[in-house]
Amino acid sequence: MANDHDTSDLGQAIQDVTERASLLVREEIELAKTEVMEKVTKLIKGAVVGIVAGIFAVFGLIYLLHALAWLLWDLLGNTHNFWLGFLIVAVALFLLGGLAGFVAARLVKRGAPPTPQMAIEEGKLIKETVTSAHPAEVQGPRDVTVTREEVRS
Repeated sequence: MANDHDTSDLGQAIQDVTERASLLVREEIELAKTEVMEKVTKLIKGAVVGIVAGIFAVFGLIYLLHALAWLLWDLLGNTHNFWLGFLIVAVALFLLGGLAGFVAARLVKRGAPPTPQMAIEEGKLIKETVTSAHPAEVQGPRDVTVTREEVRS
């Protein structure tokens, strides 16, 4: 009779380990998805700001060329300085384009490459824990408490 009790305890322990491993795998997949989505979002934001920077640069070029045309017209004999307004607008657009390009470069650099680093580190810790005699220690702050009810739900 004691043998049956030991077998049921062993079966329960195996079931608990299986459920916790399944929960762990699901949480790691969710962590990886979240990390990749966060990095992809940063890349998209950087691309949008980069497109805006390009648009400012194109409009700045248009105004600069327009100002150059007015300057040439003025140098050919007209005394009115209409080209200064176009030149000031062109410089302002180039400055905005440069600022937007700088922000875009920072956003793209921060988001690339979109790899789930936290999930990879957690996977390495799990592998080390499973394969070694001494369990691995968590590197960062982790406050994860799993109760038996949470595992079953």
